[in-house]
Amino acid sequence: MSYPSVDGPYGLIPINLIGGQVFASATRQIPITSGSATNIFFGDVVKLNSSGTLDKDAGTSAATPVGVFLGCSYTDPTFGKTFRQFYAANTVASDIVAYVQDDPDALYKVAVVSTGTNVSFVTRANVGENAVLVQNAGSTTTGNSRVAISSTTGTTSTFPIRVIDVIPETQSSVGSFTEVVVKWNQGMHPYLNPTGV
Repeated sequence: MSYPSVDGPYGLIPINLIGGQVFASATRQIPITSGSATNIFFGDVVKLNSSGTLDKDAGTSAATPVGVFLGCSYTDPTFGKTFRQFYAANTVASDIVAYVQDDPDALYKVAVVSTGTNVSFVTRANVGENAVLVQNAGSTTTGNSRVAISSTTGTTSTFPIRVIDVIPETQSSVGSFTEVVVKWNQGMHPYLNPTGV
């Protein structure tokens, strides 16, 4: 049987909530500081900083994710109020807000890579294990993230991602899954972490 192929990572895409609850595209609007110096792409992992605004979470083997970035809006001096697929570094506006899927119970679809953007696979035996994030630069053409997870999984409790399931529709061969369903590992999300930001 031939399966659709995954040609590269695409970030984390919300699909539903733990227990099969529906993801109704609900987001929280969190400000981004005017002039913030880092690109944030659709599907990137994001975190709160100490001023209560949003930053890209560039963590790999450790992270403090508040959620996943799903675009932003602000008043552009030429076009007026506008929605953008990604936040372009150094954008100056007083009203930049990001749309973030911040539910600690969210489940995400994500690609598996060996290194960088080289698509790899896991097996069903990796379900229940933890994984590290692989941070790749997003595309300024599409606005989409290229974050993925590593195919090397384990039981290390500080890894930020837990593999919940595999996605059979895009397995590369029988038993080799190039996409998985993941959630934040216990204690990573700041809404559930007693120490706060």
